[in-house]
This record gives sequence, structure tokens and C-alpha cells, in this order.
Amino acid sequence: MARDNNRRNRQKPKKEFDEVLLEVRRVTRVTTWWRQLSFRAIVLIWNKKWKVALWVAKWSDVAIAVQKATREAYKSIIEAPITDALSVPYEQVTKYKAAVVKLIPAAQGTGLKAWSSVRMVLELAGYNNILSKIMWTNNKLNNAIATIRALGTFKQWKVTKKQKNTEDKPTEEVVEKKTKKATKE
Repeated sequence: MARDNNRRNRQKPKKEFDEVLLEVRRVTRVTTWWRQLSFRAIVLIWNKKWKVALWVAKWSDVAIAVQKATREAYKSIIEAPITDALSVPYEQVTKYKAAVVKLIPAAQGTGLKAWSSVRMVLELAGYNNILSKIMWTNNKLNNAIATIRALGTFKQWKVTKKQKNTEDKPTEEVVEKKTKKATKE
């Protein structure tokens, strides 16, 4: 009895990342003797600190496909560059297979103007002001992967001016340590 009570009262640790199931699709592979049924799950994970990841997994059971996709997504996390206006730093065009996604920075108050899976990826990455254009395909998977790749191809970007100033100038502690080492020698 005491053992069962401990299990009920135990709290699960809070996850750093939240998970969203973007799509589940039934896939059938036809062989010479039968049809093999499986499920494809697309999972998107993110946290509130501009990190996002996407993964696709197939399995004969939906729950296992979702678990597998989630587990693998944690291995491919990217950090999305974001400006003070909660937009992308500069215009970016990325192609993945037939999908072409164009991300355009927008001014404060413009809002998120995107469609389908691109909107979901950008929303969960933390963008509020951005324009986007999807060209040549409506495939959710290819559009989402193209968006993730576009976010990953931005060059190193400083988030705020404060961070720039603090990283360029050494702090007082670092200067004191260096002067102490110089005086000892």
C-alpha cells in the first residue's frame, strides 16, 4: 500500500521543451504479397528561449512513432536568431526539395504573416513580426523543414545591443585577474 501511494504522489519533472504533433499520416508500402501499413509522425519541439527542432519518424503504431520522433528531435535543436523587433535579422530564401520558403523581416506591430506549418514553426520559435512566402508546394513537411533550415542558416546574430556591449568590453573582474597575474610574475 505504501508503495502505491508513493507512486501516485510523485511529481513528474517539468520538461524544458514543449512538444507539438504537426501531422500524423498513414503510409502504406505495397510489396509483392501484401500491403505494409505504418504511420508517419512529424513532431515539433520548442522552448521559450528561441530554440526549436523538428523530426519525422515512422512506425507501425502511432504512439511509438510520436515517441521516436520526439526523442530524435531533441538531438537536432537549433537556436533561432531574433532581433529586438521579434523578427528575423535579414531576408532569407531557402529551398528544400520542391519547397521554397522566403522569410522577410517586418517592423514592430506587423504581426506574423505566414501560412500552414511555416506559421506554426515561426510562432513556436518566438517570432511576432515577420512576413513569409511559400512557393511551389503545399506539402507541410517540406515547408516546415525548409523553414527550420532557413532559421539555421542565419549567420551569428547578436540578440540585443546590451549583449554586444558586454561581450566587446571585458568586465572589471577579468581586468583585475589579469593585473594580479601580471604583478605576480
